[in-house]
Amino acid sequence: MALQPFELSSTNIEMPTMTPQNSSLARELFLLLVLATLWGSSYSFIKIGVETIPPITLIAARTLIAGGILLAVLHHRRVRLPRDRATWRRFFVQACLNSVVPFTLIAWAEQSVDAGLAVILNSATPIFTFLLAVLITHHEQVTLRRLFGVMAGLAGICLVIGVEALSGLGENLTAQLAIILATICYAGAAIFSKNFKGLDPAVPAAGSLISGAVILLPTSLVVDRPWELDPSAASMLALLALSAFSTALAFVIYFRLVQTLGSVGTTAQAYLRVPIGVAIGIVFLGERLSPTAWIGLICVISGVAAMTIPARRGATQARNA
Repeated sequence: MALQPFELSSTNIEMPTMTPQNSSLARELFLLLVLATLWGSSYSFIKIGVETIPPITLIAARTLIAGGILLAVLHHRRVRLPRDRATWRRFFVQACLNSVVPFTLIAWAEQSVDAGLAVILNSATPIFTFLLAVLITHHEQVTLRRLFGVMAGLAGICLVIGVEALSGLGENLTAQLAIILATICYAGAAIFSKNFKGLDPAVPAAGSLISGAVILLPTSLVVDRPWELDPSAASMLALLALSAFSTALAFVIYFRLVQTLGSVGTTAQAYLRVPIGVAIGIVFLGERLSPTAWIGLICVISGVAAMTIPARRGATQARNA
């Protein structure tokens, strides 16, 4: 809740306050960090999951469980899903762009590609979103600041990871191209999700996940025969965490941020996945960062800020009026 300005009754001195605009922006940027953490951890969950669960079945279960959780949340809040065909057609399109195709491609690729390399390749989502928005939909304004954000974010990722981390880029080429294709799908999803403006964020999240489960479950039954599988406890726990946190909760935050920060601003969370992974390594694995990596983190944060913080021209004009 935004803090409201107030005055001391016995003086004319105004206490410093946080404006509603600044409070709202801080909240959205915090949610951007949460989303990056949830999606950043998803690659490790997928890596553990595909050890004993085939990719299609893993993603079918992921969408089904996450969609079920969101349906329960909507029922508890007495929010109903739309019933018109037009909206459900959009849900199915969103499902293909944001879950069915990219989730499955990444899960399939991580059978042979490390989770860290998958994060690196997938972090290009803001670049593709920016290009699609500029070349096709024209709904994102091209500014020097956003161009700086794109370049600073990519430069930061290169500094954080280091050239040696990309030494395996030529191996498993098909799997890596699959991740790039998934990245392009995410970019398209960020733009297409603008069609759900005005809906409760949990509604398109639940609708698209249910649509994805409808597509993937029959495919899983035919291809993988899941009743014959013997998944490990680790894979099942990874699936549950992937479904509840990295999917259900993350999708609600995602659809909210698309409406508040814009499609390019929301996909800028991809820049944060790598430094979050580095921080986890420092805290839990005792890893150390090189000086160039610290500079990279600064570049990443600068890139995100440049792409998400709105221009203050309008506010300045209003004050001068």
